[in-house]
Amino acid sequence: MEKLIVTADLHGSYTSWLTVKALLAPGDGLVIAGDLFDTRYGDYSDQDFRPDSIKEELIRLEHIFYYVYGNCDTPSFFPGASTEMTFKALGKSFHLSHGNRPLPIPGPTDMIIQGHTHRYALEKKDSRIFMNPGSLTSPRNGKFTYGRVEKKSACIVDLGTGEKLISLRF
Repeated sequence: MEKLIVTADLHGSYTSWLTVKALLAPGDGLVIAGDLFDTRYGDYSDQDFRPDSIKEELIRLEHIFYYVYGNCDTPSFFPGASTEMTFKALGKSFHLSHGNRPLPIPGPTDMIIQGHTHRYALEKKDSRIFMNPGSLTSPRNGKFTYGRVEKKSACIVDLGTGEKLISLRF
C-alpha cells in the first residue's frame, strides 16, 4: 500500500463519494471516519443523497478500506462495522472512531483519526498524530478537505487547490 486517503462526514452525498473514489490510485487504502451514509437523518428528497448507491459501490470497492459508524449512520444499513477500530497500515498503528463521543485510545497507537466536527485538523501530541480530515460535503470552515497518510508523513489537502494545508512527519 502506497498511501491512505482519509475522509469523514460524506453524509450520503454521492458526488462526494465519487470525488473520494477519484482520489484513490491503484494500491491505495481508504479510511472513513464515520457518517458515510447518514441513514439516520438523511434527506431522501435530495437527488445527491444516495446512500444505497454508495453502499453498493463500497461493497465492490477493490481497495482496502477501514470504516466506522458515525452518529448519523444506522448500523443495520451496513452491518459488520463498529464505532471504533484499530488497524495497522504503512508500518503504523491507527485508531479510528467518528469522534462524537470520547473513547479510550489503546496504546501504542501512532495515529488517531476522527471526524464529526466537519473541521480539518492535524496535530502532533507527544508521539501521536491526531487527524480530522474535515468534510468533502459540508465543511464548517469553508474548505473542502481530505487527509492523506504516507509511510513517513500525514497531511490535510484542500480539494479545490490540491494544496497541503498542514503536513506532519511521523
